[in-house]
Amino acid sequence: MLIETFTGGPFLQNGYIATCQMSGECVIVDPGAATQQMLKHLNEEDRVVSAVILTHGHFDHIEGLGQVREHTQAPVWLHPLDQELFDNFPVQAAQFGVQGEALSSPDEEFLGKGEEISFGQSLLKVYHTPGHSPGHVILVNREAKVALVGDLVFRGSVGRTDLPGGDSKVLFSSIKEHILTLPDDFKMFSGHGPATTVGHERENNPFFTGSYMGNSPR
Repeated sequence: MLIETFTGGPFLQNGYIATCQMSGECVIVDPGAATQQMLKHLNEEDRVVSAVILTHGHFDHIEGLGQVREHTQAPVWLHPLDQELFDNFPVQAAQFGVQGEALSSPDEEFLGKGEEISFGQSLLKVYHTPGHSPGHVILVNREAKVALVGDLVFRGSVGRTDLPGGDSKVLFSSIKEHILTLPDDFKMFSGHGPATTVGHERENNPFFTGSYMGNSPR
């Protein structure tokens, strides 16, 4: 599986294209401010988009969805607990000084828990990881040892929980259950910032140690 990163906007949001290298089929994950670059790349590479997956409904991760819909008929997947955030896209954007028009709703392709989204000979397994938002999910391929983790975890940090629907206790529970149980050599692609590994974060992320995870401080 090939993971390609496209970064844009004032928040330096990362959108991703995950491609099955055997077939050329791919999925778009979190089409944000760099969506135009993503679409140009897809056209140049003649890729087939099987699905658009939203790790959560915050505006910076979905602001390019309208452009994607203009260029592909692929279904859009979103966890139902983030539908309200999605529906309030213009309000979300305005709170950060960005103008945005309402988006058409996902195509009744709601993520729950445990789906496997296939494209070509590759797949991404969905895990519900609330805390940053109620319907946040991560996408994992154990064979390739990669995880697209949205805004759950960053290199050296974790997702904020001060936005509507955020909950720090739930966030750390999601990290403990779905990130810290992965092998150290898993590569993680976050919604902002550089890629990292589970092992690097386990040893160096200050939020992975001490009282944040319910442990005694070192």
